[in-house]
Amino acid sequence: MKLFLDSANLKEIEDCLKKGVIQGITTNPSILSKEPKTDFIEHIKKITQLCETYKQEVPLSIEVLKEKPSDMIEEALEYSKKIKYSNLNIKIPLVSFEELEVIKNLTEKGVKVNCTCLFNEAQCVIAALAGAKYVSLFRGRMKDTGIEANQVISNTRKILDKTELNTEIIIGSIRGPKEIIESFLADADIVTASSKDIKKMAFHLKSVESNNQFLNDFKQWLK
Repeated sequence: MKLFLDSANLKEIEDCLKKGVIQGITTNPSILSKEPKTDFIEHIKKITQLCETYKQEVPLSIEVLKEKPSDMIEEALEYSKKIKYSNLNIKIPLVSFEELEVIKNLTEKGVKVNCTCLFNEAQCVIAALAGAKYVSLFRGRMKDTGIEANQVISNTRKILDKTELNTEIIIGSIRGPKEIIESFLADADIVTASSKDIKKMAFHLKSVESNNQFLNDFKQWLK
């Protein structure tokens, strides 16, 4: 069971690294577009520097922006060369049969691949067979289309367990702490969530009320 932070915000990343609650970081073009405009590679380097500063060189996933397979490969290799982070993972979206060649090619070159934009067991299996280290299912978006996410996660886990592949299942597109826990219960290896949802995991109103009662009772006793 591993919890990843789905963010490119430096303050959020540093805060979670300080707390020691995350075991990885994922980004995507939409997440990055929320940050102030800057050089993409330099921004990613700042994330890796935070990981190194806090001695937590966790897996970091960044996504290619090209669409043609040959361009994806070239872009991924450029990122690996320029960023120079030992735990860098390149996200390759699986939107057709063609991207499988990208996954295979990069894996053979020693590049770790996070295959993303997945919605069912078949996509996860074929990506794993091509060499993907991670397969990323989009829980929230699956729910929007009527797909039973827990069943897909559980089925994928059962299939991968019958192989000698070391592919891990990441669940993204999370909408609240409940979905984080449900994903783990369905046997996901990893859940990646926003800073907001990770922070919510630490809160329960009754915890606050209970602690306040303890402190108030003790203050009364001291009088």
